[in-house]
Amino acid sequence: MTAGRRIFIGDVHGHYDGLMKLLESIAPNAEDQVFFVGDLIDRGPKSFQVIHFVRQNAYRCVLGNHEQLLLEALAQGSVCQQALNAWLHSGGYTTVASYTEPAILLEHVEWLRSLPTYLDLGDILLVHAGIHPTLSFEQQTPQECCWIRDEFHSMVKPYFVDKLIITGHTITFTLPNVHPGALAQGQGWLDIDTGAYHPRSGWLTGVDMTNQQVYQVNVYQNTERNLPLTEAVVQVDPEAVHSRRRQLLQL
Repeated sequence: MTAGRRIFIGDVHGHYDGLMKLLESIAPNAEDQVFFVGDLIDRGPKSFQVIHFVRQNAYRCVLGNHEQLLLEALAQGSVCQQALNAWLHSGGYTTVASYTEPAILLEHVEWLRSLPTYLDLGDILLVHAGIHPTLSFEQQTPQECCWIRDEFHSMVKPYFVDKLIITGHTITFTLPNVHPGALAQGQGWLDIDTGAYHPRSGWLTGVDMTNQQVYQVNVYQNTERNLPLTEAVVQVDPEAVHSRRRQLLQL
């Protein structure tokens, strides 16, 4: 096993116990770098514990759309009721329930405000949702980085010639011909959100990109599995994504 691994963790969504089991299997050491792809919070039962753990270990993380929803709800030190309702109904109720002290929630909110929308790691760009294929990199906004889906997944050629884009956000089995638990790969991108919170999946994924190894824990079945990246990935046809999007726009 190579020292100094780069390890990427998919959307945790408050599943702290599953995260602990996953990291026990991966066993990162002081030489390893651990990155989170955003959506630490919401839907699962222990969002407070997840944020506390990531902060305590100084792991690097990008902003997810669920963190963005929370920040919009508590923008500029006051509550925006419309944004608050949107966040609560997108899984925020479970996040609120995981906090016993409002002051700690506000402290965590300030930490979330410090998260970048992307991390450029040289040969890898880590971003929660993706980037818009028709915009220059300088034109990408938090909206694209945190929310984009089909326009990104239907790219017919890689956005970068020298970087792999690693994302979460879109549960992989919602992409054409991808089964629950599989990772999805397209033109220059790799999606590692295998739907930890979703009852059709339950798989939380960590990827050791240095050794091309995938680690997974099922938060509902309390099972785990490790396999080579090549065996965990399903290739996504960009035309199939484009066709599906075209059909949805016609509805």
